[in-house]
Amino acid sequence: MLTVFKSAGLPAVASLATSLRSIATDVGPAGVVILKMDKTGHWVFGADQTEVEDDATWAINPFSFVHGFIAWGDGEVLGEKMASVSQPLPELEVAPAAAKRGWETQVGMSLKCLSGEDKGMEARFTTTSVGGKRAVQALAVALAEQVEKDQTKPVPVIKLKKDHYAHKSYGKIYTPVFNVIEWVGMDADEMPAEAEAVVAEEAPAAGRRRRAA
Repeated sequence: MLTVFKSAGLPAVASLATSLRSIATDVGPAGVVILKMDKTGHWVFGADQTEVEDDATWAINPFSFVHGFIAWGDGEVLGEKMASVSQPLPELEVAPAAAKRGWETQVGMSLKCLSGEDKGMEARFTTTSVGGKRAVQALAVALAEQVEKDQTKPVPVIKLKKDHYAHKSYGKIYTPVFNVIEWVGMDADEMPAEAEAVVAEEAPAAGRRRRAA
């Protein structure tokens, strides 16, 4: 048995669609790792940049979508203002003086790993890149459409994939892809079939690659 997300204290599923669609126009807590795609197109998490298992499945918390702004300095966050997509974008003051690009638009959401070595791990994904925002927006719109069709299964179960395009100055640029394989309820009685699949030749924990930040 697996409980994906406990519904207690969460807004009504029926209110999701409008909030999720708003993210298309706007182009963590302790114990939650930071998930990202590095410049080489690999999904990694945590301070050690541990590489995500290729066939791992993840559940997206449908109530975790956020939008807002972030200000980066020299490799450090100088300011961050985020709000649920059910709320307006946060109001901004003048960006910190050392912010190289001022305030940048950022979107994101929370995930939980459902299978493999990292099963049960919770992660936060946020992005300011064009490709990343498009991927989050596409997932949000797909979720809104799903909620409008079936409010009993608002949780997308996904695999983390990638795409790329050629940039005339920077070469191959990788972009995130959230491949939805199944929709489940907030309180799942059974592990989704795809999430139960075991990789035939799974590498041992000691052999997992670490990537430089």
